[in-house]
This record gives sequence, structure tokens and C-alpha cells, in this order.
Amino acid sequence: MRFLYFLFFWFLNYSIRLYFRRIRLVNATKKRFSSTIFVSNHPSAFMDPLIISVLRKPIVFFMTRSDVFNKWTSPILSSAHMIPIYRQHDGGNSAEKNKESFRKATEILSGNRGLLIFGEGLTDDVFERRLKPLKKGALRIGFTALEATNWEQEMRLVALGCNYANPNVMRSDLLISESNPIILNEYKDQYLENPSKTINELNRQLESALIDQITHVQSEKDFAYHEQIMMLTRKGMNPYCFDEGIPLEMRWRYSQELANLINQIEGDVADKHTELKHRIADYFHQLRTHGVTEQQLFDAKNKKSTSFVLPLLYLLPFAVLGCIHAYIPTMLVKRFAEKTFKRKVFWCSTKMVLTMVFMGIFNLPLLFVFPGILGVQFWYIFTYYLSIGILGLAWYQWRKQYFYFRSVRRCKNALSIDEMWEERERLLTQIEALIPVNIS
Repeated sequence: MRFLYFLFFWFLNYSIRLYFRRIRLVNATKKRFSSTIFVSNHPSAFMDPLIISVLRKPIVFFMTRSDVFNKWTSPILSSAHMIPIYRQHDGGNSAEKNKESFRKATEILSGNRGLLIFGEGLTDDVFERRLKPLKKGALRIGFTALEATNWEQEMRLVALGCNYANPNVMRSDLLISESNPIILNEYKDQYLENPSKTINELNRQLESALIDQITHVQSEKDFAYHEQIMMLTRKGMNPYCFDEGIPLEMRWRYSQELANLINQIEGDVADKHTELKHRIADYFHQLRTHGVTEQQLFDAKNKKSTSFVLPLLYLLPFAVLGCIHAYIPTMLVKRFAEKTFKRKVFWCSTKMVLTMVFMGIFNLPLLFVFPGILGVQFWYIFTYYLSIGILGLAWYQWRKQYFYFRSVRRCKNALSIDEMWEERERLLTQIEALIPVNIS
């Protein structure tokens, strides 16, 4: 493990666990070292390699887009276990340039180390619950490594699914699921007889295994329908509308099963789903017209003001300290990220990492000034310094809760709230009758 990778591992573990509210690993690989290619979906740009490398036990090297490598960044990125991969649409002779990258990947696998590849090759600008077609590079690298070891070393292929409630929403949930491994050595005879056919067949098998690890809504026209049903039933992976009493893994299963049902809609029942889809769309349109969200409506009907006020009072002293330590670094990073990256998909991971870095730098004077001023031992101040991230989170949570409480109070005063709630109840009745998806 190279030094920078080791440093990132410990630093980012702290940051990621502050960023996500709940994290769950399903069927996680327990070996730290193995000749395994992990092929993952790619829903959230920079966030995906961070969570996969930090939250799981295996040490991995990453196949990374080549345009981030230059004479200044290459030594740093290499120390962080990154290998450049050249894509055709980037221009130049990508096939020739990738020979060296494939050679490095073969060395890594031959050395009993893991390799992480994002099989889709790109990230959507808007977060979507689906899998795009997989590239075949992972299989080509795997078989090249097998040939280099004379087929004597076991090479494994594992489908790995990153399931976010929403990666752009801080304090949302995350579940990472892994498939059982595909042992490439078992396909030696087929590969030697017809390499192209074997790779194509295995790529379809890998794609199917990866779909089983995520929520996959096939058609774009069903994205909103799937998400809105999860919001109304409060059983799925929506970051705002969910029942906190339901375990995260059950919510993930519900999200998957709901997507599978929607993907299979056909025949006479399609007309009923079309009608329901329009009614749900009209309901959410009415909410937007009144400036109300589904979660605000639900809380306005089901929560008392004390359930908001008491946490605000409890968090207040910690929030004040958090604001002192975190406000300036947070605002600087926010401005930098949103001006530097045109694509919003890069904002969440950049803000998460840089906020922790700049918050640490901004508060460094505590370690050198306060021990002398307060007359206390250095280690007491150092312990407090390490807690600054938690205090910053308290400030974030307090501020978010305060403004949300105000919005719920406005919602309670809305004249049409009872009418909208009645329509919501009618929609739930229709959903339960038409969609036989349960989590019990």
C-alpha cells in the first residue's frame, strides 16, 4: 500500500462517515489481497472510487480517466493507486497508449492485488438509478493477466453495486453490494477456442450480475414514476421520504423489486400504470405549485412542533461551535467547487474532501495558541481539534433542521393541506392494489 493511498484511507474514512448517515455492506469481500477485478457501476463520479476503496477491506488500484494525469499530478495519482485509461472519445491513439496501462494492470493482478474498473466508462450529469451498457475492458485485462501467469493464478471477477439514496444529499444513505465471484480460469478452453465470443458472453453475465446489485430502471420515462412511488410508500431509497424504522437493506430490496416490476409492465395492466403515473405526476405538480414537498406535507400532518424544537435546542451549543470552526472553510470550498467544475456530479465529493482539508488547516492555530492561553495540556486541545468535523456536522444539521422546521410550519398553515393529504391517501390505496411489492 503506497503512502498516499494509506493516508487517504484513514482521512477519508472519517469524512465519508460524516457525510453519509447510514452505510451498509452486503456480501462484502473479506480478503485484503486477491487477484480480483471489481467492476462497479458509476453513478457519482469522484465519490464512487472514494467509498469503494475506503469502506471495504480489499486494497485496490483504480483505472482512472487519463485527462486528470499531467506532469504535476501523475506522481500524486500514482501514489494513490491510480492508473490512466485512455478513451477513444478523448482523441489520440488510445489503443496504443492503453498497452502500458494494461501491462501495469496485469502486473497488479499477477501480484495478488485487486483492480477497480467502472464498467460503464462514464457518469451521468443527473443521478439515475440504472446501469448503462458495460465496456469489455475488465474481461480483456483479466484474460491478459491469466495468459501472463500461464493460467496458473486464480483470477476473479466481482460485480460491485454502489447504491446511493442520493450522492448529492449530505447525510443520506449508502449501500454497497457485491456479487459472488466469476472465476475466469474456468473459461480457459472457451477463451482459447474463441476469445471474442467468450468475452461477449461473460460480459453479458457480468452485466446481469451487476444489475442484481443495484436498482435498475430500464426506461428514462419511468425514472420519476419509480422515485415518486418510493416517496409515497416511504419504503425505498429516496433520501428524504422513508420510514426510519425500516432497515436500509430492506429499503434497497424494495427499490430493486419495484424497479423490476416497472421494467416488466406490459399488456392490459400497462393502461392502469399509465393512469396511475399521470395521477402521481399531477399530485407532485400540485405540491410544487403550492411550494410544498412530499416530506413537508407528511411531517405537517404527522409531527408535532416539539419534535423539531427539542433537537434544535439540544444541538444549539454544538452548532455555534461548529459554525465558528466550519463556516469560512465551507463557504470557500462551495464557491471553489461550483466555479471550477461545470458538471454538478463532481461537486459532492469535491466539497466533502476539500471541506475537511480546509477546515483542518483553518483551525490549526488552535493547537499552537490555545494550550498557552488556556493553560491546559496539548492533548486536550488536540482531542478537541479532532472533533471539529463532528461540530461542523452539528452546525450543518442544526441549520438544515431550523429552515426545514420553518417550511413545515408554513405547510401546516396552507389552506389546501387537507385536500392534498386526501389525494395522497387515494394514491397510496391505488399503489397498494396495483403494485404487489412488499418488504416484509
